[in-house]
Amino acid sequence: MKKTLTEHLDPSNGTKRILSLDGGGIRGALTLGYLKKMETILRKKYDDDSLRLCDYFDLIGGTSTGSIIASGLAIGMEVDDIVTLYMDLGGKIFGKKHNWWKPWETFKYLKAEYDYSELAKSLLATFKNEVTGAPILMGGPELKTGLCIIAKRADTNSTWHIMNHPKGRFYNSEIGVNKDIPLWQAVRASSAAPTYFVPQMIEVGNGETAAFVDGGVSMANNPSLALLMVATLKGFPFQWEMGEDKLEVVSVGTGYSVFSKKTDDIEDNWILSWAKSVPDMLMQDASWQNQILMQWLSNSPTAYEIDLQTGKMEGDYVGGRPLIKYLRYNFPLTVADLQALGIEKNYTEEDVESLIEMSNAENRFELFNIGEKAAKDVLEEHFQ
Repeated sequence: MKKTLTEHLDPSNGTKRILSLDGGGIRGALTLGYLKKMETILRKKYDDDSLRLCDYFDLIGGTSTGSIIASGLAIGMEVDDIVTLYMDLGGKIFGKKHNWWKPWETFKYLKAEYDYSELAKSLLATFKNEVTGAPILMGGPELKTGLCIIAKRADTNSTWHIMNHPKGRFYNSEIGVNKDIPLWQAVRASSAAPTYFVPQMIEVGNGETAAFVDGGVSMANNPSLALLMVATLKGFPFQWEMGEDKLEVVSVGTGYSVFSKKTDDIEDNWILSWAKSVPDMLMQDASWQNQILMQWLSNSPTAYEIDLQTGKMEGDYVGGRPLIKYLRYNFPLTVADLQALGIEKNYTEEDVESLIEMSNAENRFELFNIGEKAAKDVLEEHFQ
């Protein structure tokens, strides 16, 4: 089952598999619950207790918190190790806010709510060569499979796909040297959520420095469609072939809120209320648009009901036939759905609001537990 990076990237080497991981702050802990179940199923299927998800997937990609998990998987970490890392990392990342009452830190608080130094320090400690201690680079041999990190370049308003394919246009040329970008910096760039953390500056070649913010500030907080485009469009180096038996995309979310408000509440909204709710509305719209397009391209056994008019899109295929195999796992964070998991807790609307907030690090253990319970939807027959 184990392949070299070249074998993973080779378009002629069997069915190609993509793992796509959403952004969502500390809710990435929920993603890990799904991934644990997936790893267990694949180890059983291949009768290999040492199998890693990087052995199965030929391209792993993520946005924001998804990029942290994707990078851990791509360097060969098993899910249990990433869970340990994530629980420690989450407490540090969202544990240290700027002290706005200290005059010398007031200017930092006005730029971002959290101190990015803890995040940078933790990422640097994680993504380094175990022998030399040197930072792992995007073009480094430590990456066992294809990796694509989605970030938003704020100074040009362009979405960047930072990847380790050696034939990429920006991998090693006059217009870009992605291979020399430290992995920790790429991850930090993808997870630099505006208002939470300050932007990440990266030298991108030709004497140019770019300012990056969270990849979720784009259409690719759910990066499944973006990764499919990276894998198949001629402008990218992968150029894998479409076909239900040739290309598989597995997409994992971080849980999502379900809007249910009274019209009086909406009518009474004021400027700050809209400022707080609009980003989530736009991110959800982008994610659902990706979901619609991915279901349109596939005959998915995990298809979601889009709405009362569109339904699950059974039989709706672009070109009249499925072009990919597609699996999507995500969980609605509502009182009713949480209660149905059988967790020994009487959930309230206040609990739901707390779980939805992306920076509530104290929820990370509970979110992982929710992900493990929700992973009942990850079935062995999905990976036949």
